[in-house]
Amino acid sequence: MELRDIEIFLVLAQELHFGRTAERLRITPSRVSHVIKKTERRVGAPLFARTSRTVRLTPLGERLRDDLLPAHRQIQQAVDRAVAEARGITGTLRVGYSTPWCADLLLKAARTFRDRYADCTVQIQEIQLSDPHGSLRRGDLDLQLSELPVAEPGITVGPTILSEQRALLVPADHPLARRENMSMEDLVDVPLMTPGGSFPDYMAAVHLPTHTPSGRAIRRGPVFTYWAEVLSLVAAGLGAFPVSARGARYFGWPGIAFVPFRDAPPIEYGLLWPTSGHTPRAMAFADLLGDLTDTAASDE
Repeated sequence: MELRDIEIFLVLAQELHFGRTAERLRITPSRVSHVIKKTERRVGAPLFARTSRTVRLTPLGERLRDDLLPAHRQIQQAVDRAVAEARGITGTLRVGYSTPWCADLLLKAARTFRDRYADCTVQIQEIQLSDPHGSLRRGDLDLQLSELPVAEPGITVGPTILSEQRALLVPADHPLARRENMSMEDLVDVPLMTPGGSFPDYMAAVHLPTHTPSGRAIRRGPVFTYWAEVLSLVAAGLGAFPVSARGARYFGWPGIAFVPFRDAPPIEYGLLWPTSGHTPRAMAFADLLGDLTDTAASDE
């Protein structure tokens, strides 16, 4: 069997779907079918039991999959190490994140990246909203996954990786907390907290508006530096803060509630890197992160 035929067989053995296998390998379903039929002719027996609705491995197909997987991984790792050495994908890659859901995605990518490029380590660290781009400017990070928009000299904005429904973090005893959702006009009912430090005005205009769509003024609440302060201040009833609705699954803080917006644009998170300091390892990680995001989206 040729290496490409082995790869097609193993992907189909995982996906058990000709269309998804073709999409994942960027080939046509007919190509997948042709390779499987050719392999079955060579083996002399069916490897898959196929109906109009299902695809499953035969016992012989399961044994072949189990025998081929270790060897295929070893070959792939050897090729990846050679590619990494040739492209300079070695050393330490430093990646920043602004939210736990960004961290989850980066950690997943880092595990795959380390398997693929054994001579490259990945360090993941949190950044603060009070200084959202300072680490990139200082050269402390090679990549960053954080909120958009970004328009900073010397920083390149890459692809959008996540798009999350916007919600408002409010005190649990606030009237808004009893609603299933809310409008941007409801922001007049609670003061918005703001990050201190060097949070850009253009980001504040998007995430922390001073007026509702109809023009009514939105009050300002306390200024904070660290995320833990936001949770404490909101729980104390001193203000509110716009966040991803996904945050409800991450922050079980007493005294807070997440109320989704029904008319606000999503919060988008994109990759950033220093314009003059992008490296082969950073670009390889960015490509991998994009592939993981595309795969996750296609599975939903």
